[in-house]
Amino acid sequence: MELPVGTALTVQNAKLPRRRDENLCAAQYVRMSTDHQRYSIENQAAVIAAYAQARGLEIVRTYRDEGESGLGIKNRPGLTGLIADVRQGRANFDHILIYDVSRWGRFQDIDESAHYEFVCREAGMTVCYCAEQFENDGSVISGIVKNIKRVMAAEYSRELGVKVHAGACHLSRLGFRQGGHPCFGLRRELIDERGRSRGIMENGQWKSLQTDRVVLRPGPKHETETVRSVFDRFVNGHLTETKIARELNLAGVLNKGRPWTFCKIHYLLQNDNYIGTNRYNRHSCRLRTAQKENPPSDWIIKEDAFGPVVDKAIFAKAQQMLEDRRHCWGVSDEEMLKRLRVLLHRRGRLSRDVINETEGIPGSTAYLTRFGSLRNAYRLIGYTPKRKYEHIESAIVRRDMIKALVLKVAEALAKSGDDVRVDQFHQILRVHAIAISFRVARSRYTRGATHPSWVIIRGRQLPPGLVVVIRLSAGNREVKDYLVMPASALVGRDLRFSERSRERFGLRQYGTVVGLSEAIKRRLHNLTYLMRCARHALDEKSTS
Repeated sequence: MELPVGTALTVQNAKLPRRRDENLCAAQYVRMSTDHQRYSIENQAAVIAAYAQARGLEIVRTYRDEGESGLGIKNRPGLTGLIADVRQGRANFDHILIYDVSRWGRFQDIDESAHYEFVCREAGMTVCYCAEQFENDGSVISGIVKNIKRVMAAEYSRELGVKVHAGACHLSRLGFRQGGHPCFGLRRELIDERGRSRGIMENGQWKSLQTDRVVLRPGPKHETETVRSVFDRFVNGHLTETKIARELNLAGVLNKGRPWTFCKIHYLLQNDNYIGTNRYNRHSCRLRTAQKENPPSDWIIKEDAFGPVVDKAIFAKAQQMLEDRRHCWGVSDEEMLKRLRVLLHRRGRLSRDVINETEGIPGSTAYLTRFGSLRNAYRLIGYTPKRKYEHIESAIVRRDMIKALVLKVAEALAKSGDDVRVDQFHQILRVHAIAISFRVARSRYTRGATHPSWVIIRGRQLPPGLVVVIRLSAGNREVKDYLVMPASALVGRDLRFSERSRERFGLRQYGTVVGLSEAIKRRLHNLTYLMRCARHALDEKSTS
């Protein structure tokens, strides 16, 4: 986010008279998340302004990110605006002033921080770290110190994350609420260190004192009555989630201003918050990595943490009904398919909603669990839906390509003595705490183009580290070659490149799996060496 010059970000009287020589113009980038006061926006700007004045630089533009985490570039308009202006030639400056190396960000992939500096330097910018005790002059010593600083910044976030998670687990065991907005029919109550209520918290409100705590309480009477009604209709009325949602919507009863759906009713029926139970650490998503499910042994469950909304007996009956419907104990495959044929004959079509709203037939989840997918069940009864699924079939082929390559690369790395862990759900390799993700680049021809281009979809979850890309040939049927790039280069929704622009995006080409594996080994060893150097520097600092 660009701010006008002459704000509180610059020290008074530190701004020099405007010069016509553009070589003396500079932009400053400042960032603050929840760090200590010495990293505040004003203090950063004061140091930068003194640095600029001592070197005859005029600050003509300010890019600012306030209250944003440094773990990634997403939701940081200041940094993304700076990179965009530099890349697109809109910069009227040739110096970029930053407080220190960690203000770029505390990226868990140290190559990401280096990548953004490289983009600026490639465009002719001089990047200056105003509070560091070294000059960023491109020397060997400067490069080593910067990399160590980047690793130290990443390690700080990791250590802080461990401490915060341990504190959240402890509070959850005591029955305090950890997390975001409560569900329908529940409210958050703020209490002080002596257990006295400070009032009910509205949406968007957060506690400001570290000694305060948050507990769940039953919400307004009309909402709690709606929750009880949902359980009663499901258990005693034997209504499906779809029918319950339809009845509530027709009656004008909304879910926080939005209509009810099958998924929302289904989630409500499974939520044990309604019997006064706090459940924490079922999923984890630390340091902006991919979310993963934790084993039940890691869950933190506190029963009777607050007053229940629903009777425990009716809640238990609802869970048993959901479990029976999910697995269909005692119902054979032939019987399930027979019921599906009857439904098709009666309704003329099949879909998830049609199955879920019909009584006397297993739910869609049961068919998915038993046959792998609804499409497999459809094939077994000879039903072909009108919707085309070619894109799903091609996605399955690409997924199989990735799965096969993951196993080959993992085997090659393991033979070298590396500790390789395979995340089979997300198809990610983790070697020495470094993540290796896999993507497929499909070819495409734009209108009027004589040569193909390729598209890499970033995906929702992309942990810091390396990305291995399977590049497909024309027609997207066969593998053309393999590419390796830092995860930090995939900034937007996707990356489009041609053969000419491939190297500009940091995509290194390898023709065989063997060559690809050897290149990954070299990169991993370099990153591991830098991490050891950083830990050694931290140990020396702690003992001194």
